[in-house]
Order: sequence, then C-alpha cells, then structure tokens
Amino acid sequence: MSSDPGGQGRRRSDILNVVGHREDAERQLLGAAVRQARTARGLSVRRLAEAIDVSAATICAVEQGRTRVDADRLHALAAALEVRPRDLLAGPGLEVGAVARNAPERPPARYSWRHFAELPIDPALAGAISAFVVYGYHGAGIRVIAQHAGLSVTGVYHHYASKELLLISILDLTMSDLVWRLDAAAREARERQLDPLSRFALVVEALALFHACRRDLAFIGASEMRSLPPAERRRIARIRVDVQRRLEAEITTCVHRDLAPAQDVAAAGRAISTMCTSICQWFRPAGPLTPEAVARDYSRYAVGLIGASVASL
Repeated sequence: MSSDPGGQGRRRSDILNVVGHREDAERQLLGAAVRQARTARGLSVRRLAEAIDVSAATICAVEQGRTRVDADRLHALAAALEVRPRDLLAGPGLEVGAVARNAPERPPARYSWRHFAELPIDPALAGAISAFVVYGYHGAGIRVIAQHAGLSVTGVYHHYASKELLLISILDLTMSDLVWRLDAAAREARERQLDPLSRFALVVEALALFHACRRDLAFIGASEMRSLPPAERRRIARIRVDVQRRLEAEITTCVHRDLAPAQDVAAAGRAISTMCTSICQWFRPAGPLTPEAVARDYSRYAVGLIGASVASL
C-alpha cells in the first residue's frame, strides 16, 4: 500500500474549512437576527451601540457577520433588543410567528392589525424610504437620502454605515410589519371561531390592507429585492415564501372542508398574493376608495378566485 504523506494535512485542511464555513454561517445568522430585532424595535445602529457601550462600527460588523460575538456581548445584545439570547443564535425568524414576535407598532386594540400608525423609525431610514420610492435604490445616493431625511451626509452615516444597510433595514421592517398583521388576523379568526373560508378571507384582507396602507414599504419590497446582497435576498425571499405558504395552507383547508373545489393550490395562492401586492402600484389615498374598502373587495375577489361562495361569508 502506498503512503500518502500529504493526506493527513489535506484532511486537516478540509476539516478546518468545514469548521470555518460553519462559523461564518453562524455569524451570518446571528448578525441577521440582530439586525431584524433592531429594526423591528425601531432602533438605529447608533442607539443600539450606545445601549451596549460599543461603537456603531462594531454593531455593523456584528450585523454583517464579520466579527465574533462572545457570551457577554450576546447577552448584552439580547437585553437591549428585549429578546432571548437563544433567539438571536437561532438566526432571523423565518416562520411567520417568529418574525412577528418583535414587530414594531402594535397598538393596544384587541384586533390591532387594522390600525396603521406612523412607524417608529429614525430620520435616516425615513429619508431612505422616501428617496428609494422616488429614485430607486440605485438612483438615490447618500446625498439624496440625506436631503430627504433633512440630515447631513454625516448624519445619515451616523445611523447607518452604508446605503446597503438602509435597504436591508427597510426590507426587514417591511416583512416584520406585514407578518405580525397576518398573525393577528389569523388569531382574530380563531378567537371569533370563524369557519376556514372566513378565516382565509380575513388573512387576505390583512394582506391587501397592508399593501394599501404601507404603499412605500410594499413598493420598495416589490421593486428592490434584486438590489439586496445575495445572502440577504435569499433570507427575505424565504420569509416571503412563508407568507405564500400561509395562503396555500388556508386554501387547502377550505378544499378539505368542501368549502372550495379541488384546484392547483399553489397557483391560486400565487395569483392572490400577486393581486394583493400590486395594490401599492395603483392605490392612492386621495382616490375614491379607502384602504379598508379595497382590502374588503380584494378579500371577496380571493374567495371567488378559489371557487368558493362569497355569499357564505
């Protein structure tokens, strides 16, 4: 048998590469979870840095998965973000309930998903949202964002280390705000003991209402996904797929209960999702319809689309 003097070295190198990739992945997951929780709480990078007594550059490095986080810093981050350390270690919430846990702006009303107050965001993020809607992500430089925010360029960088981080924060905010509303609508249906078809209609109503009331966020979410870094694009896409799966699950239940005919559930869910997400492109608050009226109409359209009886609602 021939010897392989270099074999052991290669195996060790392979093992180290695997370990290194795993550690990189864990840092990326932790960073994404920190960013999601921070955005959901309406905190800027600077404010979170001040809360745990580190620099804003350190928070940016953590969120981008470029630095190791020891146990003390992990617990400090969790305390500042009002989450459990294990929640951060698990990565960003990909399930609807997990994303919703830290969602912003939850008014005290019992079924508050219908209430759309101003989001608690810093001026830099508000300026970026305004600039991206008008000029698009690639057309809006930091100077333009600063003008929309009423800040200096330095003032924008005081909150966010890059334009890319602004876009990521906007998409996180968008999905968090949407997802907790879908959760709340489903919870209302359970508490009111609605039948599956009425529950499906209520979830679609929540989806449509979000796209009518949060038009700017929805528009950026629909038009700028391609501008995200690949890892972030995949992460946000998974959350969007989870929303799609929720619609499919509701339709499937209606079919199983003989409230709707057998059908291509995935195609129906995709059609309804596309129908609702397009609202942000045409709806105008000054028009003849209110957001609530649009949402109710689209809910009925969705019921008709799956072949169920609108009269039974």
